[in-house]
Amino acid sequence: MDEALVTRLKGIYEDLHRHPELSFEEHRTAGIVTEWLNDLGLEVRAGLGETGVVGVLRNGPGATVLLRADMDALPLQEATGLPYASEVDGVAHGCGHDVHVTCLLGATATLVATKADWSGTLVVVFQPAEEVLQGASRMLADDLFEQVPRPDVVLGQHVAPLPAGVIGLRSGPSFAATNSLRVTMYGAGGHGSRPETTIDPVVMAAATVLRLQGVVAREVAATDVAVVTVGALQAGTKSNIIPDEAQLLMSVRTYDPHVRDSVRAGITRIVNAEAQASGATREPLVEDLESSPAVVNDADAVARVHHALGAVVGADRIVDPGLVTGSEDVGVLAAGADAPLVFWLLGGADPAHFAEAQGPEDIQRIAADLPSNHSPLFAPVQDPTLEVGVSALVAAARAWLEAT
Repeated sequence: MDEALVTRLKGIYEDLHRHPELSFEEHRTAGIVTEWLNDLGLEVRAGLGETGVVGVLRNGPGATVLLRADMDALPLQEATGLPYASEVDGVAHGCGHDVHVTCLLGATATLVATKADWSGTLVVVFQPAEEVLQGASRMLADDLFEQVPRPDVVLGQHVAPLPAGVIGLRSGPSFAATNSLRVTMYGAGGHGSRPETTIDPVVMAAATVLRLQGVVAREVAATDVAVVTVGALQAGTKSNIIPDEAQLLMSVRTYDPHVRDSVRAGITRIVNAEAQASGATREPLVEDLESSPAVVNDADAVARVHHALGAVVGADRIVDPGLVTGSEDVGVLAAGADAPLVFWLLGGADPAHFAEAQGPEDIQRIAADLPSNHSPLFAPVQDPTLEVGVSALVAAARAWLEAT
């Protein structure tokens, strides 16, 4: 890769990292992307899905390839101590989307600079609001594929605590479907000194949290995969006031729609039963919030990408990461285009941590002990992560774009 481009990309990455923006607030990031794509001579459309940006490069006959990066940050206080750490209080790029944006900018520049070597159409999508799983669907609602050519394949990557220079790729189900729920449980409040005059929703909610642990442990087959997490229990304002209601915020991860439906039914049954057991006079309210389908990589497309990525990092440095219980909405774009999807993990951890690793199992074990995505300590190394990320996107795109 051109050293001048690498240096420029590092500057952009550090700038994006310093100035993270939450979902649907990625105005500054979108401005940087728009300027970059305009300078490269692409057809640019901004404001799709509120803050999304797309660019199109038509370069003769051939396939249409869509490369995607997400742009939003997390409501997270960074604790990395990096010299370019977030300057926005309570907001940080703790998931690595700044890496994704930077790599796609670099890949676009590289493909433009080498357009004499390939033929086809390149579509680059800089998507907002992946963290709330709404950005892809919002771009589709804004007629994305009426605004840009419909792709023959959708490609993308996500930085992860694998060694930098290693890529995680698998065919079939790869990232879990996610469903977020809000459960409101209703009691009857009163003075903390007289609980017998109340119906305590805190006790009701606490019992529910414990009982929900049995959904995965006792209702999901060992051969299936599911996760049920209660990420928040919110109730009350003061130690001596029993409140009228309590809320649970839940995340459900599955790969099989039948397992998802079974888990969802189990949650509703348990919530209602615990409310009844506590004497609640009103049924709980169970609301569906964000959701996104599983990321399912197309087997034939994966085989083509595997060969291309092997030329970048070496075939022995492409590992099967196993089922990832994290979720992504990139599959919504592929489904909207009716196109095959390939989405891989880009190693971003310091390779020195893995010096003693003897194989994929050791890599997975060591990675499990490192700060991961959504940690306030998550900090991908720039070298060689950015360069490998750019080269991976270029190589994967060129697997479809015809050589000239």
